[in-house]
Amino acid sequence: MFMKKPRYRIFDYTPRFYQPEKDEKEKKKRELGFSRERKHIGKKRSPFIWIVFVLLVIYLILKLKGM
Repeated sequence: MFMKKPRYRIFDYTPRFYQPEKDEKEKKKRELGFSRERKHIGKKRSPFIWIVFVLLVIYLILKLKGM
């Protein structure tokens, strides 16, 4: 109530090399779903984590069997 409302920052950015023809083509490609970019880039997991996970599973299996 007594605090100021936050003001939104306004950026006045004009691109240096704007090509309207190219922009229209890219917009149509995006709408149709054509893209050379990979949509999902998975993060590689360390083999060390997999080794620890497998050892933990083996330990739990042996512990539950009573060995």
